[in-house]
Amino acid sequence: MIELLVDNRDLFLTGFRNTILLFLLAGIGALVVGTLLAAMRVSPVPVLRLLGGGYVNIFRNTPLTLVFFFFAFAYPRLDLLDVSFFTRAVLALIVYTAAFVCEVVRSGINTVDVGQAEASRALGLTFTQTLTTIVVPQAIRSVVPPLTSVLNALLKNTTVAAGFAVAEAGQITPTLSERGASVLIGMVWIAIGFLILVIPLTATQRTLEKRWSVAR
Repeated sequence: MIELLVDNRDLFLTGFRNTILLFLLAGIGALVVGTLLAAMRVSPVPVLRLLGGGYVNIFRNTPLTLVFFFFAFAYPRLDLLDVSFFTRAVLALIVYTAAFVCEVVRSGINTVDVGQAEASRALGLTFTQTLTTIVVPQAIRSVVPPLTSVLNALLKNTTVAAGFAVAEAGQITPTLSERGASVLIGMVWIAIGFLILVIPLTATQRTLEKRWSVAR
């Protein structure tokens, strides 16, 4: 079992390196886009609420594979900026995951007492100032657990990129099969690798929950 990992260490290192890179880039992008969408959904401007709600409803009900198909095959026909498959995979994951991040952040915003926003408006703060300095800092405490679940799902969703010529962890087993190695043992090592990646996320979630529960 160890021999398979050692003999194919180049394959595993490349696969998981790209998986981590996909996760980090898509995670940061999804958090930024999702937070902006959440702000649109709670905005006092009807058009922004409509656009934010439409985005969420469309992409939460669209299979991730279909989003990948768009960026892999339809995007090049739009004659936009020519980017690599890896970059398109990152964009696909951001577009898809941002919808789920949006709903998590919006739910957290809704847990903050309405009186907080009313008091800030009475003090003359704008909607943006109220959201960024009063509401969101309080909402963060309640969104950590569900947001961690979304990020865990994103980490596992990176394997879909293997079907679109991106050499990440999901591409390991087909390559092992081509090399004549045991696919079953390879899958065991892949599962162990993902477990190692998920544990820090879970540990971070529990640490923040304990710290913020004391702060309350």
